[in-house]
Amino acid sequence: MEITLPEEVPVMTLQGTALFPQALMPLHIFEPRYRQMLRDVLASNRLFAVAGLDVQRASDPTAFEPPCRVATVGIVRACQKNDNGTSNLLLQGLCRVEVLSIAHDEPYRRIRVRALSSSAGASSVENESLRAELARLISVKLRLAPGGGKEMADFLRTVDDPEIFSDIAAFSVCEDSRLKQRLLETLDVHRRLELLRGRVASDIDRLKLWRKVQGRLSDDRISDN
Repeated sequence: MEITLPEEVPVMTLQGTALFPQALMPLHIFEPRYRQMLRDVLASNRLFAVAGLDVQRASDPTAFEPPCRVATVGIVRACQKNDNGTSNLLLQGLCRVEVLSIAHDEPYRRIRVRALSSSAGASSVENESLRAELARLISVKLRLAPGGGKEMADFLRTVDDPEIFSDIAAFSVCEDSRLKQRLLETLDVHRRLELLRGRVASDIDRLKLWRKVQGRLSDDRISDN
């Protein structure tokens, strides 16, 4: 599907949130400004951006909802309007963008953007080897985690492209919002995979320790140890 990225797009600025290219993000639209935004984008190209809130600048009283420098433009894949005027939608990430400036804030925020491209950062052989190792580690982590995640692990094993894999994996299995934003801002695919590998390996060590401490007790009786 060929999509031309406009120079200016609507944006939702959400604290602790990072959308990645290819990832699917469910959203509940309820604020009046975002209801208007959704009506407008559905009537045009169905595109808007999701940007994280820059917490370092959020304390500045002159800065209203300052967005992080790198965001992702997505396309509305499905949308259901509810009887109370709210909507539930599914947004699919398309590409990373640099937030150049805020065009205006009324009736909702629009930003000027520039598309960002990733670089391999290493040979295809190295990236494929790292992708395969990370896929294995993610399977281990999801197997150890409460509730499991076999479906996600199985799906990730079908994603051969290291760049796409790194983005979907970062969105799906990384719980640290600060690291997710860092991964979004990392344009070197090899480095992105390395960062994610380190975090997943650390998560596995933590989960193994938790299992050891928990013993045979269920999750709601861990305090009995």
